[in-house]
Amino acid sequence: MKNSVKLLMLFFISIIAVGCKKEEKSPSYHKGEMTILTDESFKSVTEALAEGYMINYPETKIKVATKKEDLGFIDLLNNKTRIVVMSRDLTPEEIKTYEEQIELKFLPAKFAADAVIFIVPKDSPKESISMEEIQKGLQSDNKEFIFDGANSSNLNFVAQRLKKQPKDLKFSVIPGSKNIIEELNKYPDKIGVIGLNTFSRPYDKESEQLRNMVKILPVEDKGKLYTTDFENLRKMNYPFTRVLYFLTNEGNFNIANGFIRYSCTQLGQMIVQKEGLQPYNLYRREVQMR
Repeated sequence: MKNSVKLLMLFFISIIAVGCKKEEKSPSYHKGEMTILTDESFKSVTEALAEGYMINYPETKIKVATKKEDLGFIDLLNNKTRIVVMSRDLTPEEIKTYEEQIELKFLPAKFAADAVIFIVPKDSPKESISMEEIQKGLQSDNKEFIFDGANSSNLNFVAQRLKKQPKDLKFSVIPGSKNIIEELNKYPDKIGVIGLNTFSRPYDKESEQLRNMVKILPVEDKGKLYTTDFENLRKMNYPFTRVLYFLTNEGNFNIANGFIRYSCTQLGQMIVQKEGLQPYNLYRREVQMR
């Protein structure tokens, strides 16, 4: 009798233990760890969204790691990461590869409008730049434009906007957008090319210091000058406005898809706006009168 009771107890304990193990391994959006790969250009907004998510879900731990945009996409395809931030449009071949390897439909989760901007030292006499100047300059042996490196989101996006391949453009390189800002005074005849999110946070001291070191050039297109204000980003009038989006290989509602949903809801979009970027999903403010 005692042996039977012991066996019965062991049986129930084993069931409970198995149940616990299954529960620990089950997909969850509110607990677990994850690394997001992002190009340096949009690291700031990605970190801000990650911090917001972890505050809302304290059992989650999200690390933001920087990697060149194209290399991050390759890691996603090879299941080395669960989520990446992208800005350029994928080619039909890349979309096909994604859908075949990941076995998911290509559904970019758009969350912010950012921009590639052209900067000169604060004391530069230059006040604007035209699309024609950009096109000609990137074909010149003078290499007057400074990018943060090959495979970077800024280079990819400018090349795509000009309907060129990055390898066909001629440019100089200073690794890191902040380094470009800090060293641009050494090259008065050059024009830096960085992402707006590098220093878009309106009330951040470091961003303010970086903004004070350079001048953002409005871009002339078809006789009109466009700045990177919210209106021009929202309407995508500024010629180098780009839409940031998340891409994941996660097929269930785990932490990656939970983070994506959070970033695209009103709370996440408020964080995007506080970063000085244009939220992609606009929410109307409704005031109830009594």
